[in-house]
Amino acid sequence: MIKVIGVRFRNAGKIYYFAPGKYEIQSGQHVIVETARGIEYGYVVLGCREVEDSKVIQPLKSVIRMATKEDEAIEEANKKKEKEAFQICLEKIRKHELEMKLIDVEYTFDNNKILFYFTADGRIDFRELVKDLAAVFKTRIELRQVGVRDETKIVGGMGICGRALCCHSYLSEFIPVSIKMAKEQNLSLNPTKISGVCGRLMCCLKNEEDTYEYLNSKLPGIGDYVTTDDNLRGEVHSVNVLRQLVKVVVTVDRDEKEIREYRVDQLRFKPKKKREKIHVQDDELKKLEALEKKERKSKLNDD
Repeated sequence: MIKVIGVRFRNAGKIYYFAPGKYEIQSGQHVIVETARGIEYGYVVLGCREVEDSKVIQPLKSVIRMATKEDEAIEEANKKKEKEAFQICLEKIRKHELEMKLIDVEYTFDNNKILFYFTADGRIDFRELVKDLAAVFKTRIELRQVGVRDETKIVGGMGICGRALCCHSYLSEFIPVSIKMAKEQNLSLNPTKISGVCGRLMCCLKNEEDTYEYLNSKLPGIGDYVTTDDNLRGEVHSVNVLRQLVKVVVTVDRDEKEIREYRVDQLRFKPKKKREKIHVQDDELKKLEALEKKERKSKLNDD
């Protein structure tokens, strides 16, 4: 076990471990640390704690010092300079007529480097742009191309639920999601209804996936034949996953059929062996396949 603290440098960004050294650091404080990009001003999200050695990337660097009021003033000044740099970069992009969308600008704490984040459909030759920016700012310039998911995480916004986007508010890393999760939760398979602001499948599809998998494993599938506790045999018409209720089409007196609702413990049936296939129309299936293809491509770009 090794003693560490967890530090973030961006809102809902990845958590990095540092050794607290001689300091007793608590969550909510600010620290000055050394990273691969240089000296940085970070926000402590995990106070002093012990973690397994395997979870720490070596060499583990120590905290340089606790942030002072002077450091906070420098960080605030950097934020103002980032807004000015954003406008300057926009003008340079228009000047060079580049097909790229500027997303964000970030100064390192020691002003040793300025990072410009952008999106584009393909590869962009921005060598002349970098020269112009370096001539203006007199420091190292880095242009970093990001995907649509990263763009949404940086910019933020509101989801269809009316709350702040998960990726912008608390998700440190993107989680893999698939159409199967929507099917498992009996959601609409219309891509426009299960896609987020970024145009990719909503991250929140993963939130209740484990619960639905467990509950669905205890239910028969639609179209399966079951035997009820009152010795009737019928075909499953529909299921209520959360309430664990099943509607069954049963045959009663004089071959009359009616739909009755039963608790799952009132039924006898063979447990599911395989997942149900997704039955959708051809045009809708093409949209879903295209969406999943974008998901795989986006994941490769993120990696």
